[in-house]
Amino acid sequence: MKLICPECKNEVNLDNYPDLEKGQVIECDMCGITLVVNEIEGSDVKVEIIDEGK
Repeated sequence: MKLICPECKNEVNLDNYPDLEKGQVIECDMCGITLVVNEIEGSDVKVEIIDEGK
């Protein structure tokens, strides 16, 4: 699966989330922003920003 952070445009490492599912909260390793998974379509993950981070 692949996720590009909507804030910093870097790829988010999803290896820490092996059982990723809708509604799960994840964090971007680069900018620290908190995201919630809205949708998983094949290998694409769609998220929404819930906290602006550090």
